[in-house]
Amino acid sequence: MSLSFDLLVIGGGSGGLAAAQRAAEYGASVAVFEPNPLGGTCVNVGCVPKKVMWSTAALAHSLSAAADYGFNLDYRSHDWGAIKVRRDAYVASLNLNYAKSIEAKGVNHILENAIFIGSHTISAGGKTYQGRHIIIASGGQPERPAIPGAEHGITSDGFFELEKRPDKVAIVGSGYVAVELAGMFRGLGSEVCIFVRYDGVLRKFDDMLREELGNALAKDGISVVTEAILSKAGTDHGGLFLETSDGRVFNNFDCLLWAVGRSPNTRHLGLDKAGVDLDPRGFVLVDDFQNTGAEHIYAIGDVTGRANLTPVAIAAGRRLADRLFNNQPDRHLDYNNIATVVFSHPPIGTVGLTEAQARAEYGDIVKIYRSEFVPMYYAVMESKGRAAMKLVTAGEHEKVVGVHVIGDGADEMMQGFSVAISMGATKEDFDNTVAIHPTSAEELVTMR
Repeated sequence: MSLSFDLLVIGGGSGGLAAAQRAAEYGASVAVFEPNPLGGTCVNVGCVPKKVMWSTAALAHSLSAAADYGFNLDYRSHDWGAIKVRRDAYVASLNLNYAKSIEAKGVNHILENAIFIGSHTISAGGKTYQGRHIIIASGGQPERPAIPGAEHGITSDGFFELEKRPDKVAIVGSGYVAVELAGMFRGLGSEVCIFVRYDGVLRKFDDMLREELGNALAKDGISVVTEAILSKAGTDHGGLFLETSDGRVFNNFDCLLWAVGRSPNTRHLGLDKAGVDLDPRGFVLVDDFQNTGAEHIYAIGDVTGRANLTPVAIAAGRRLADRLFNNQPDRHLDYNNIATVVFSHPPIGTVGLTEAQARAEYGDIVKIYRSEFVPMYYAVMESKGRAAMKLVTAGEHEKVVGVHVIGDGADEMMQGFSVAISMGATKEDFDNTVAIHPTSAEELVTMR
């Protein structure tokens, strides 16, 4: 005998829970399949614990700067184990809050793995479930490279399992995970070396951001080894080592961390039984309305490989529930102009097109406004930090199609400017906005 629901959701991460709760609010009967702690990557091994560690490293930077502001501090060391205990307790409280929230909304939590046995049928824990609609929100997992010795390294998941801070760390990867974790390790005292395949970090970001972050990494003492195609990893009497395809050897590391990308959790879902199509990497193919190729089956979040960000998964999940259960047939997520933040040191905020993307799309009608400066916070300090900002405009009316910021506060200021971009603001609109002084953000409305 099958248990029937209006909606079955595979995955209890941010996107799946957002869709499930919104659907339940509309009166749908909902079941969520998730055997692991609720909250998915973001809550357990992503955004939330990462931000705690970023804040910890940021506080270390502030303590180092305190003397320039007249404080006499006796700052000896940092207790990694102590913050891990507090961080893990906070994550556990969020897991509990999610469980209470979905219970209050009448969502059934099935603590089992789900597998398709038909287009509308799921098997889990020896029981069979029928769903009028089914959402795949199973997320992803960090990858390891296919080289000998890869097992000697940890992934970003393993970062949150570390009981103590390693002294010397090798991080392989050029994306936001690599630079974020590098900054956290370094801010708390580790020696850090980043290995990248090409010429630098954050290759998909605007060139200004890449250049400025590269300078900031160097200033903080983080080494970046370029053109490093790894061929082997392992251990020797000096610790962990890495070898590149051109014969270079780097050794004596206490920790090796792979930040080389993420793969979707689709392998064990039985998607072939449901007629769901995947791309060559295993991501679920969806259209603009999150529809898969199988009728009444949808996918949201990291499992689709589209803008792998927690707020994107949440927004897509809620809009999908609006469409399915609240008579909003055209409701869907617009994937254009999605703002994002890199929690590096200093942080990066960005929304819209890079300069290169804008020139490729608009050609000669692109105009760039750029500013680099020392934020006022550093005015009385011997060691000066920097900020840099860029507005990318296009057309006769100079519509702002890209905003890129690196510097203290970039993470918080970007939310408001992303609203302006989404509304189609022009450079004149920015100019007509009265600046807030003294702030770094005022530079974005005073550029000439």
